[in-house]
Amino acid sequence: MCGIVGYIGMEEAAPFLLHGLQRLEYRGYDSAGVAVYNETGLHVVKSKGRLSVLEGILEGGAKLPGSVGIGHTRWATHGAPSDVNSHPQVSDGGKFAVVHNGIIENYLELKNHLLRRGVEFVSDTDTEVVAQMLEYYYHDDVLAAIQKVIDRVEGSYALGIICADCPEKIFAVRKDSPLIVGVGRGENFIASDIPAILSKTRDIYRLKDQEIAVLTRNSIEFWNSDRERIEKQSEHIEWDISAAEKGGYEHFMMKEICEQPEALRKTISPRIRDGHIVLDDIELTAEQIRNIDKVFIVACGTAYHVGVVAKYAFEKLLKIPMEVDVASEFRYRSPIINDRTLVIIISQSGETADTLAALRESKKRGARVLSIVNVVGSTIANESDDVLYTWAGPEIAVASTKAYSTQLAVIYMIVLYMAEQLHNISEQELQAYIEELQRLPEFVAACLTDKETIQYFASKYFNAKDMYFIGRNVDYAASLEASLKLKEISYIHSEAYTAGELKHGPISLIEDGTLVIAICTYDKLFDKMMSNVKEVKARGAVVLGITTQQKKEAVSQEADYSFCVPKISDFMLPSLSIIPLQLFAYYVASMKGCDIDKPRNLAKSVTVE
Repeated sequence: MCGIVGYIGMEEAAPFLLHGLQRLEYRGYDSAGVAVYNETGLHVVKSKGRLSVLEGILEGGAKLPGSVGIGHTRWATHGAPSDVNSHPQVSDGGKFAVVHNGIIENYLELKNHLLRRGVEFVSDTDTEVVAQMLEYYYHDDVLAAIQKVIDRVEGSYALGIICADCPEKIFAVRKDSPLIVGVGRGENFIASDIPAILSKTRDIYRLKDQEIAVLTRNSIEFWNSDRERIEKQSEHIEWDISAAEKGGYEHFMMKEICEQPEALRKTISPRIRDGHIVLDDIELTAEQIRNIDKVFIVACGTAYHVGVVAKYAFEKLLKIPMEVDVASEFRYRSPIINDRTLVIIISQSGETADTLAALRESKKRGARVLSIVNVVGSTIANESDDVLYTWAGPEIAVASTKAYSTQLAVIYMIVLYMAEQLHNISEQELQAYIEELQRLPEFVAACLTDKETIQYFASKYFNAKDMYFIGRNVDYAASLEASLKLKEISYIHSEAYTAGELKHGPISLIEDGTLVIAICTYDKLFDKMMSNVKEVKARGAVVLGITTQQKKEAVSQEADYSFCVPKISDFMLPSLSIIPLQLFAYYVASMKGCDIDKPRNLAKSVTVE
């Protein structure tokens, strides 16, 4: 959530800050602002609304000269979206400007402490407390003031700070919210994510919790929480800037939908060697797997839906009990975890706040933690016992697509690897599964060849007020993700139900013209799904059936419309059935004129509770 970018160098800061913030719009925001220092002092310009409003005020940055500055796109937590609540926040005496991602949980206590000492506040934000405390503790040593502040604040933060008394420096510090430092020549940068600075540098440092960075034009220093100088290893970003650009597509979401075959190849191919699954450098012996008496998958949103699919695969092939938990619930429900528990954490960004807290709770209770993440060097990756990267490349659209596909692929590989170790499947079965896994990119590509059919269907129903997704077994798991995609970007109310539950309440919602999307790919329960389709049809529903080529004729006889995907092993079916429904959500949102890549109220990386 929110976006941070900072620049110190020889060029004008404001145009670069605006450019960097554009690259971070996908993170979700409702206001934007910049602070720039020049020979006349520290200047702050900020506004509610889209970044284009701020760009207009600044005339692209031309109206705010200066070569040192910080910028921010805010997603409101404390205080409604407004000009005054936008970042940067400035201290009472005007010495400090601060941008902040995260939440200061004890801000009210700190604010009252400062109010009693005569400090005047102008905003409703928790961030202003940080700016005010910095000036309160400041006595000609910014580093010492920062140290005192981070000793007092509780919660999560990534902070970019400039001080009018030290105009040749930018300060940065983080805890539980990502922040990187970019290395240039005669210029240096801070940002909350790589795309913001990729046009300038590919060499970065990732700050760890409570590490402080001090940037000048020609140097970067790092300090730990004891105010000791530390050395850090830089990282070179391999992916090209074009990976974070639309490349001719109207929206990042469509680009990322179409990138799924290639993303899957990058995820799968390096991990299949000589007909066997290789999980990078992870050591999971048969004895260790047999010692696992329970598996938890903990995640949020789309990643949670990957976990729902995983439960079917784990219990079918491994016969190990599995629970799938939403991270925000898991951490508060006293889960039964011990040293025989495997906890699998799934997060695209590797920074999701609730998921990170669940990871820490699991480790505290003795569990082994395996994470599936996309962002190399992220906090979740660093704090896990084992990590498997999806290697999906940057995902810019808020609504996740290729992250879902690649996370599923990693799950399939974990299951097959463990099944082989336990001898739960024969060599012949293993090779059949691996062959299908290797063909998964090809099958996904086949699902993308008939976009026009889905586009036509979307054109007929994009004005619907409600939509319902139904399925059984893995088809139900896929329906959860399909419903979420539609809600996220089209703002249409939709629900996903297990088809067998229709008679227990949800069928009362079906009336003439109600759109029901029935996922009917799972062979073992196909006949029962057809009965459920008949139930909703009898009450006036319009039905789109998603099925396999082998069942097309049967589905076409019952549903009003149908779309076919290739046949594949049962537990891999959601990797294919989701593709037309990602497209459907996209086309519906497009026809409604929605802001597809930046849906209202949402953020890509949820780094607050």
